[in-house]
Amino acid sequence: MSNSEDQLNALKDIRQMMDRSSRFISLSGLSGVFAGVIALMGAYFANDEIDKFINKRGYSYGVEGEMDLEFNLLKLGVFVLVIALAGGILFTYRKSQKNNLPIWDKTSKSLLVNLAIPLVVGGLFIIALLINHAHTYAIIAPSCLIFYGLALINASKYTFSDIRYLGFLEIILGLVCMFYIGYGLIFWAFGFGVLHIIYGLVMYFKYEKGQ
Repeated sequence: MSNSEDQLNALKDIRQMMDRSSRFISLSGLSGVFAGVIALMGAYFANDEIDKFINKRGYSYGVEGEMDLEFNLLKLGVFVLVIALAGGILFTYRKSQKNNLPIWDKTSKSLLVNLAIPLVVGGLFIIALLINHAHTYAIIAPSCLIFYGLALINASKYTFSDIRYLGFLEIILGLVCMFYIGYGLIFWAFGFGVLHIIYGLVMYFKYEKGQ
């Protein structure tokens, strides 16, 4: 009986070593929760800006007003992204320190590269739309969701496989959003806010709670 238990423990240790060498397991579920909360706050302020534009509070009429709105939303989006990334890095760093794991190695580099490729392509796609095609900002939200989902799926082989399911949900949400263009901000808030919070909590209780 003792030999069997020793063999099982040895197999578990080997599996953990293989996981650590092939997957980035320092990704913290709390970073997902934090990103989701920040996204919901960003959606709230974005909705406030859109409301000001519609009611012409602080915005001029015509093309100039639309350009001001786009610029303000872009600034807000960049701010939300920076804060969310900073929080994600902080929580992930804390988890890696707690588990005595490196935060920057070959696996984390592969994760970032595979995550970045669809995101960069999606970002350039959206920028090209805004520059060359007027009044296409309505499809920014679904485009963000779709390309973000593709990025998660592409990077899932280098971290927890659960992230793949989040990617599928983001893509589905983005495709549905394409048929409800006027509700883009709601879909965006649900995809980047609510889904991130749910995913983060699931990951936290599944992999981190009690460690």
